[in-house]
Amino acid sequence: MKHFFSRVWQFLKRLFLILLIAQFVYIIVLKWVNPPVTITQIGSLLSGNGLKRDYVDAEHIASNAGLAVIASEDQLFPDHNGFDWKSIQKAIEKNKKKQNRIRGASTISQQVAKNVFLWQGRDWLRKGLEVYFTFMIELIWGKERILEVYLNVAEMGKGIFGIEAAAQNYFKKPAAKLSRTEAAMIAACLPNPVQFSVKPISRFVAARYPWILIQMSNLDGDPDIIKVLPGKKKVSPSK
Repeated sequence: MKHFFSRVWQFLKRLFLILLIAQFVYIIVLKWVNPPVTITQIGSLLSGNGLKRDYVDAEHIASNAGLAVIASEDQLFPDHNGFDWKSIQKAIEKNKKKQNRIRGASTISQQVAKNVFLWQGRDWLRKGLEVYFTFMIELIWGKERILEVYLNVAEMGKGIFGIEAAAQNYFKKPAAKLSRTEAAMIAACLPNPVQFSVKPISRFVAARYPWILIQMSNLDGDPDIIKVLPGKKKVSPSK
């Protein structure tokens, strides 16, 4: 029996080492290669919501799209190390007061870690793994690649993943041609893209996208933000 447990322990150690090396290699590969599929995308397909996606390189995404998601989701994206600690602390305090209404504080980096490597949910195991993968992609990928992947894998409508699929589905144009208003409308649905529709426009999106446009104007010209934007690395003034 002792020999049996020893063999099992040796097997588990080898398995752990193999998995550790495999995930590290996968992270490195994804610095240049787009994720073949994500658990969220598989879940959307199996649930009947479908799967529309079309990955595109950063140069084929309008800078307006990058600016819109930063304005909407994570205005400190170029400046933090993957975690917005002040927002996390505020969320913790808010959740203690209103435990039936959970407030999130995920950065774009954390959302990419969750969407690419993990599953949806709020359990402690997933959150712990999210911290690890967020740290790794910040270290290995850098901000420009993180934003590029986010724009390609984020769900932007029921069964619609990525900015190219969203642009084609909602506005019949490529992501490279999105105006500021169109990009803001897509970004407005991100808190719950299955519930908040861009077309036909839901009340939430209609109320939120003008605020995002104001935030985009406030962020215009910020050199740290311009540096990480896709496309031509500049913000278009077009409406």
